[in-house]
Amino acid sequence: MTPTEIADCRADLLTFTQTMFHARKGVPMKPNWHQGAICDALERVVLGDTTRLIINIPPRSGKTELAVINFIAWCMGNFPESEFIHASYSKRLATNNTYNARAVMQHEKFATIFGEPDFRGDSNAKDEFRTGAGGIVYATGVDGTITGYGAGGVGDQFKGAIVIDDPHKAGEGSSDTMRQNVIDWFSTTMESRKNNPNTPIIVIMQRLHENDLSGFLLAGGNGEKWEHLNIPAVADDESFWPDQFPIEDLKRLEKTNTYRYAGQYMQKPAPIGGGIFKTKWWNFYTALPVIKHRLIFADTAQKTKEQNDFSVFQCWGLGADDRIYLLDMVRGKWEAPQLLLQARAFWQKHHGRSSGMGTLRKVMIEDKSSGTGLIQQLRPGVPVEGIPRSIDKVSRAMDVVPQIEVGNVVLPDPSLAPWLSDILAETEQFPNGTHDDMIDPLMDAIRHMLIEKSTINYGKLL
Repeated sequence: MTPTEIADCRADLLTFTQTMFHARKGVPMKPNWHQGAICDALERVVLGDTTRLIINIPPRSGKTELAVINFIAWCMGNFPESEFIHASYSKRLATNNTYNARAVMQHEKFATIFGEPDFRGDSNAKDEFRTGAGGIVYATGVDGTITGYGAGGVGDQFKGAIVIDDPHKAGEGSSDTMRQNVIDWFSTTMESRKNNPNTPIIVIMQRLHENDLSGFLLAGGNGEKWEHLNIPAVADDESFWPDQFPIEDLKRLEKTNTYRYAGQYMQKPAPIGGGIFKTKWWNFYTALPVIKHRLIFADTAQKTKEQNDFSVFQCWGLGADDRIYLLDMVRGKWEAPQLLLQARAFWQKHHGRSSGMGTLRKVMIEDKSSGTGLIQQLRPGVPVEGIPRSIDKVSRAMDVVPQIEVGNVVLPDPSLAPWLSDILAETEQFPNGTHDDMIDPLMDAIRHMLIEKSTINYGKLL
């Protein structure tokens, strides 16, 4: 290598990565613009211009090779006293990345660029290596402890970072519990491993859910502002990397797996108009047909804290055309006494016969948590029935969407219902949205009034 080439590798992360990739694998690294964007963002971290960085990018885009393995090796070459903690959802993966970073540093081409690395002989574990200058790279999983290890150092010069690559396992992205476990780990374990407040933290991941670690941090969950490099698979109907991801393949993936495509590839884990409930299926009314009878469906929240779902009451009518119509809805966060008042008020509002509206037959409430108590409190003055739950929400949704697709479910025109936009937004985002409280009574209405109407004996409660 010429002195200029060596200087370029030391100064430029992308040049270093391309050089080492070719030296180690014998073939050139397939180039694309996103590699430069990632390297520019990482170099801003090293320069001190950025201390909190999130990179969201599709899988199989070379992010680990570039932003973890070669980034750590490049930093250790320039700053051998650096202290890194590298984490992934699996300690095995993090260990493998750390081992590969060390392998880059052991390559003869690395020695040509930075000189022979000074590894400490007493640190040969795959999940950890140290340098004679006091540097360390340590690997861990999101379920592991990091006692005794820190990242970064004192002073203004870059001295290491926390690098988190894919903190969520893809198959666990829909689990509230597993996602929260990762967020809790970050908040209680990882953040405490900074050797100083300005130790950089880098999160690299594909999006899996609206409330994954990226979503939590970008929404201000840890109280800090994050630089965000967001690279969706498609922009302006063109693939971000045509050689690796042909646009035809991406469009085929979008059709076959909407949720995976929206989150992992487009970095928008709440798909707009592309989820289970497709916006184009909805029908809207400005005038009602004759209504044969009406039912109220309710879903009650367990708690009233800001992050919890709302309680919802919906009144539905079965039309003479055998379609069902959403007539009214109220939604709010109410403690038990107010919840009872709201339920009785909504019943009284719609109780009795009115011209062309049929009889209001009963209230149907999800029989769990606060709903169970409300059922007991409403009896005997209000005809009420509990709705048991035996299958998950997504499965229930798949059962009812055919009725929506064929036009049997009709919503009020937006001019008649100011709350309609809330329902449409929630259905568009399901099952990845923050709330799904309006969807439960909607699905119950479809199931009871359309799918199971021939088997329900309403008269026994009248």
